[in-house]
Amino acid sequence: MRKRVLICISVAVLILSGLIFYLVKQNIFVDEKARVDEPIAPAISNVEPVLEIVAEDLGLIWAIDFLPGTAKLLANEKSGSIFLVDTETLDIVEITGTPEVASGGQGGLLDVTVSPEFEEDNLIYLTYSAANNAGETTTHLARAVLAIDELRLSSLEVLYRAEPFLRSTAHYGSRVVVLGNYLYMTVGDRGDKDFENHVAQDTNNVLGTTIRLMRDGSIPEDNPFVGNPDILDEIYTYGHRNPQGMTIHPETGEIWQSEHGERDGDEINIIYGGNNYGWPLATYACTYATGQSIGVFPEESADMISPVHYWECGSGGFPPAGMTFYDANGFTDWQGDLFVGGLASQYLAHFRITGDRLEELEPLLKNEGWRIRDVTVGHHDGALYAAVEGRSVSIVRIVPKPVE
Repeated sequence: MRKRVLICISVAVLILSGLIFYLVKQNIFVDEKARVDEPIAPAISNVEPVLEIVAEDLGLIWAIDFLPGTAKLLANEKSGSIFLVDTETLDIVEITGTPEVASGGQGGLLDVTVSPEFEEDNLIYLTYSAANNAGETTTHLARAVLAIDELRLSSLEVLYRAEPFLRSTAHYGSRVVVLGNYLYMTVGDRGDKDFENHVAQDTNNVLGTTIRLMRDGSIPEDNPFVGNPDILDEIYTYGHRNPQGMTIHPETGEIWQSEHGERDGDEINIIYGGNNYGWPLATYACTYATGQSIGVFPEESADMISPVHYWECGSGGFPPAGMTFYDANGFTDWQGDLFVGGLASQYLAHFRITGDRLEELEPLLKNEGWRIRDVTVGHHDGALYAAVEGRSVSIVRIVPKPVE
């Protein structure tokens, strides 16, 4: 009897040892933040794109941006937190002094853009939805001083409120970029469904627009509609539905935007001041309710700007979020390429500019099941960083690893 017990114990030990060996080989006990996956795309120019997890369990990260010249990343979480992520050590700390936000529906703490002169002025720019005393909300633009040593925001100043305030909690936009002395900010149409008298075509408000301000929030005298009594001075372009991505071409200085259609009709646009981008009069979208086309196609309307790329009605759509041009040294074959986060499509779209159009290349992150909310470039390591929505993962990067 004792001999039989010893045999059973020995067999159990062997099975348990084998199981532990298998789990170790499968990296089950490895810290997720340090995990390095297999290459996610074929090797290019002697490097291969490898996926790494940078941050987990931070909530819904809406925007990311690096402090210039550093490996430190700011990350906005929708409910109102800002995190400072050291992408080398993977340490994460929370910044205090953030504004009060209205995070219902599609609202919350939205975009973050760091001043290009951050080493001198310590300024960051934020967009977020906030409420008035009646409980109505709208998109706000603010700037604040970020004290790195104290890990807090101070001197928070609201530069602009995109009136009118509304009960709707949809389509706030919102992105902000700095170009020279100007701030460009997108404002969504707040979900307006009146396709015949739509707010995005009513230039007495800023819903469905790109606005341009000076860095202090004042209106530039050279804005395209200044002096036009029918269009607000701060409007730079109008006829947008819900632009959730905006970036600057590193060579041309052009402003590029990604915009949601209704059912399909998603767009990528180059923004030319003083123009109408069509929504909902000229679009490739169709209605959620009936699947019928809305308005005419943009090329059929001479006084409206057509997108450089679109997902037409019936295509299944994309829809796009944050976007960036790759201009680092890690992936030399990607220089000048455009990367756009996909939400329902759950992949990172990769485009190459060919002449006057975009050529869509093989997407990245397409098998992960993540909604890609924002994307930016790490100039210190040549990696692409993405804010993702999926399970516990919050921020990932695609790293150029030398081919062995």
